Amino acid sequence: MENEEDFDVRWAALRQDIKKQFGKKPDLNAILFLVGVQELGQGIREFTKEEKQDLMHIATCKLLSLSGYYELEGLDQEGWPHWKSVKPLPACNLKEQERMLKWHALEYFDEMNS
Repeated sequence: MENEEDFDVRWAALRQDIKKQFGKKPDLNAILFLVGVQELGQGIREFTKEEKQDLMHIATCKLLSLSGYYELEGLDQEGWPHWKSVKPLPACNLKEQERMLKWHALEYFDEMNS
């Protein structure tokens, strides 16, 4: 298990890498949005507020699927992925949930870059 300091260094490096591409250092929500856009696979365009929420949901499901919490059910007629929960998430507070999402985001980008 990686210690907090190493984790924080990896998270800061990911945020810095994304800043180089987009000119702005992203927070977790911005990273979830980027993952959602990537997973949707329709490129960058204007999204409605509802679509942005859907993209963040897609990202959360995709990231948590890396640990077997969600499974891709398939795509709808418009090409949007739909996920199903396959095992319950561990009970944790908001800070622990955020850390879990950050860890999964790091794994996601490590996988993409390998």
